[in-house]
Amino acid sequence: SHERICQYIAKESGALVVSVGYRLAPEHKYPAAYEDCLNASQHFLQHLQHYGVDPARVTVCGDSAGGNLAAAVSQTLAGRSDLPRLRAQILIYPGLQALDFNLPSYQQNRGVPLLFRERAVYYSLQYVQGDTSNLEEVLEGSHIPPDMRLKYRKWVSPD
Repeated sequence: SHERICQYIAKESGALVVSVGYRLAPEHKYPAAYEDCLNASQHFLQHLQHYGVDPARVTVCGDSAGGNLAAAVSQTLAGRSDLPRLRAQILIYPGLQALDFNLPSYQQNRGVPLLFRERAVYYSLQYVQGDTSNLEEVLEGSHIPPDMRLKYRKWVSPD
């Protein structure tokens, strides 16, 4: 679905663009998509010379769920001393947290048709567990134990 934009970016930037066709939910639950992206990234980084790519110029990018995958892969690769370090990550409207779907940004952008809150939760549940039976619980925020909410309050909080 992203072939045209990848071709455009490659043409306009003069860069080599590698697009990973990862397995999709709900047929393939977590961590299938993450593993596909990580394996493809590791393979690419191990064979940069074959592709004629400068190791100092590798960037990962993704939008929506792909933005989440790009961030997760970047975090994993940051701990790998046997591979070249990524230069950057480009995250386009990524889904980065599922602790609280009632944060101010969700309220302020409630009517923006990019991806409604309910739909974001639905897709997240499909990806993680392959079923959406606790959709309302997640929308209400009761899916996270209070001790975990306190632990992550510094990073995910309406305050």
